[in-house]
Amino acid sequence: MAEHHDESLAVPGPDGHQLGGEPVLRLRADAVDWRMVEGQVVALDRGRSVYLAINQSGAALWPPIVKGATREELVRVLLDNFDVDPLRATADVDAFVADLNERDLLER
Repeated sequence: MAEHHDESLAVPGPDGHQLGGEPVLRLRADAVDWRMVEGQVVALDRGRSVYLAINQSGAALWPPIVKGATREELVRVLLDNFDVDPLRATADVDAFVADLNERDLLER
């Protein structure tokens, strides 16, 4: 049975960091149009006019990153929703965030 964790996301301070100093990752609202359709994310990169293919783990990470979440919170989402070990969850989050950064879809 999965361990229950608080799903709420902490509010970042004025410098974009949480109390512990970890940066809050947040999708740029003006960069992407998206909808959740039957558990899948359908997203359009406005700057490039291309649709984004988002896998199942990316779809789980999408809502928290829209609201704003730390890397640790995103890793927890994967650990709570998928049968993965912490190293794999961390690597998946890092790859997802790197892809969003490359596409210039995250707030700076």
